[in-house]
Amino acid sequence: MTTKPDFQKPMEAVQTLMAIQAQTIAKSIELQKKSGEELMAFFQSEAQKAASLKTPEELIRFNVEANTALFKLLQAQGQTFTAFATEAGQAAMASFKGLGK
Repeated sequence: MTTKPDFQKPMEAVQTLMAIQAQTIAKSIELQKKSGEELMAFFQSEAQKAASLKTPEELIRFNVEANTALFKLLQAQGQTFTAFATEAGQAAMASFKGLGK
């Protein structure tokens, strides 16, 4: 007597994984697009400010302020991506825990 193997659980796992991957990739692309737009807006704004500088002191002050603002922007974007990665990992683990039951 031979029993047919049960492929239902593995198929569900593969389908779940593929759905999670698709959602994660879509969200990642959205975040990358937003990040790029923020950086472009930042540099355009800073270029306009730089055009009006007249003295070396203004240039130095501008440079320090622009670099500080850029660092803060990049830091915020990094935190957003880190939070997203953590969230996606937790969602993936939670969905696989449900398949084991």
